[in-house]
Amino acid sequence: MSEIPRIFHFVFGLRPQDEPFHLVHYLCLESCRQINQPKQINFHYLNEPWGDWWDRIRPHLVLHRVDPEPFVRNTACYANTPEGRIIRQRNLDYAHESDFIRMKALQSGGVYADMDTLFLQPMPDELYREQFVIGAEQDEIEERDPMKRSLCNALMLARPESTYLARWLESMYQVFDGTWSRHSCQEATRVRQQIPDAVHVLPKRCFHRHGADRIGIHTLFEGLDEDFSGMYSMHLWAHLWWDEWRTDFTMVHGGMIDEDYVRYAETTYAIAARRFLD
Repeated sequence: MSEIPRIFHFVFGLRPQDEPFHLVHYLCLESCRQINQPKQINFHYLNEPWGDWWDRIRPHLVLHRVDPEPFVRNTACYANTPEGRIIRQRNLDYAHESDFIRMKALQSGGVYADMDTLFLQPMPDELYREQFVIGAEQDEIEERDPMKRSLCNALMLARPESTYLARWLESMYQVFDGTWSRHSCQEATRVRQQIPDAVHVLPKRCFHRHGADRIGIHTLFEGLDEDFSGMYSMHLWAHLWWDEWRTDFTMVHGGMIDEDYVRYAETTYAIAARRFLD
């Protein structure tokens, strides 16, 4: 039986790169390199990053320039819902392009992770012997209805030609409606109900312990939680706080996460990330 190859995939640069490659993104890739020691790190991009942090990590990557996802760019679905109209008005539809590009990259097998991931400890060998692995956003104790326990596509492991991945990708095109996650995390849950034996779901703690809410994001960047037991990686939910105008979850924004913050702040993320600086 073939295993999931220890090849990691990242998708980035679907928008023009007007600012230098950020430290957070460098630490994502460097922590992947140090913790997982992958056979290969594939970096799928449309617009290549630039800057000092990019120059440091680029030699360790295999670059793959991708084409835009025409299905997302040409769809009229965004006009049908208030959520979809906001996504297109704020040019957030690049995230939907990434949803499709990551799935296509995984068809050859490997591990996909969002660029707002920080790797903490190696995933056990037995996970690489599964057909498909994904993490839950809510544990059963938080949400008892299995159809509402969203599965997060920010970190996934797939065997080549995974049945679950193929079924999910096919249905993504069918159910896409321009909203944030109907085709991605919500559809992942629905497909799991159809073919449960084709996917292995990890508890929330493994990939997404600190949730996509005010408490979780505060704990990551303003609070301190040094209990990393059972955590293979940390998901930062950057789309909820990265821009300076986005203050509904935290006053922290991407411009505040610099080298001094990582070296000296006594916060969950800084404590976990600083060992990858040098």
